[in-house]
Amino acid sequence: MAGLKKYVLIVAGGYGSRMGSDVPKQFISIAGKPILIHTFEAFLKYSQDLIFILILPADQIDNWRKICVENSFSTPHIIKEGGATRFQSVKKGLEIIKEDGLVAIHDGVRPCVPQEVISSSFLIAKSKGSAIASVSIRESIRKVVGNNSQVMNRNDFVVIQTPQTFPINLIQKAYEIHEQDFFTDDATVYETAGMPVNLIEGSYSNIKITTKDDLRIAEAFLTHK
Repeated sequence: MAGLKKYVLIVAGGYGSRMGSDVPKQFISIAGKPILIHTFEAFLKYSQDLIFILILPADQIDNWRKICVENSFSTPHIIKEGGATRFQSVKKGLEIIKEDGLVAIHDGVRPCVPQEVISSSFLIAKSKGSAIASVSIRESIRKVVGNNSQVMNRNDFVVIQTPQTFPINLIQKAYEIHEQDFFTDDATVYETAGMPVNLIEGSYSNIKITTKDDLRIAEAFLTHK
């Protein structure tokens, strides 16, 4: 993919409320560094030629700049103030990009994404028009219906992760549609806009840090690496 511009749009809008932390979860330190720096470094290990856009709430931008100084983190990146929703934040980030290429949209609190997932996401997005990381469900699942429940075939479902990677012009076009409440990820926006979603193999290590238990699991993965 020589000559093809590759962007990484990192969405980091959390506040840590679900884990009872006074520190926004993307700034919590594990394995010696803030989670968000680990996330950047996962992509930097794949390539030093990526162009980074970081989406943060307005009241966290100055804090992030201090964290970068304290951790001697000097990787160039564009910082953009986020919106009220994930949809609005991603849209703002995409509006910065003024050239063709590929963009991987990734959760700031997924610091353990493996190199092979990143590589596959760019390769498949280039050839098929999108690449959405996903993993199969390992547990039994049931659907709750009122006060009852019914068994479901877990083989009919997958868990969606990030990165979710697209040609820039197509995902920008997708984000021109009206925002809907069910837009919880970029693949849903893309599909609703009439474009095909292609799943790729994600990783069970590529967890999204939401709870205190997730912190311990992610730290184990990062320490092992």
